[in-house]
Amino acid sequence: MDTWSVNVGYAAPGVVTGKPIAVGGSLGRVEATGRGVIIVTLELLRFKDRPHKGARVAIQGFGNVGSTAALLAHQSGFKVVAVSDQYGGWHNPAGLDIPDMVRWVRAHGSLQGYGGDADQTDNEGILTYSCDILIPAALENQIMMENADKVQAEFIVEAANAPTTPAGEAILERKGVTIVPDILANAGGVVVSYFEWVQGLSELFWTEDEVNQRLREILERAFDNVAGQVTGRDLSFRMAAYALGVGRVTEALRLRGLYP
Repeated sequence: MDTWSVNVGYAAPGVVTGKPIAVGGSLGRVEATGRGVIIVTLELLRFKDRPHKGARVAIQGFGNVGSTAALLAHQSGFKVVAVSDQYGGWHNPAGLDIPDMVRWVRAHGSLQGYGGDADQTDNEGILTYSCDILIPAALENQIMMENADKVQAEFIVEAANAPTTPAGEAILERKGVTIVPDILANAGGVVVSYFEWVQGLSELFWTEDEVNQRLREILERAFDNVAGQVTGRDLSFRMAAYALGVGRVTEALRLRGLYP
């Protein structure tokens, strides 16, 4: 940001996002992706006419996104039964003490060495753990042909980028598993980056409550738009999201014509 501003001759805070608060960042940006995951998960259960209270959640990945999603899920009334990071997995069918695990990670940098009321498993074991909702929040290509048939979750909400391979997804679809794709599920981060850009351009500073409320409104509307395609055209959530996005770009190009 500073290098660009010097070159153009004026302050340009909107040229980059994810900045520290003291130099024009946005409140709520750090938690935005994980918060968005839970907003979308709540909308999914509402769409399916299923209660979220007590619904069992397993989360692969306990970094910024995974730990935020776990904490917000816990606070919202979900039962988080399994989590993992690069050092392994922890599970308890009665529910994990997520606030305690978050405190441990903040103090030690990872879940390594965590005791608590939890049994250990390996990282990949989280993907096939008995749960209602699986949230992969780690790396790409985690659910694939080799393990997709062992997934027990009814719903998958993709917090990571491309955590499900096409071959894995085909197996899950045959099993009747509903997948909310990354393009929708983890959009909270880029939405709040957009908010940061808007605040920089307008020289305003929104409160965290304002940021979170605007994020909720945008993601709920986005989910409703995608869900409309799911029901209206009998598509998967992934194909519905892609169809909606491509349709918008196509319409914009049609309206603009040949030039530019």
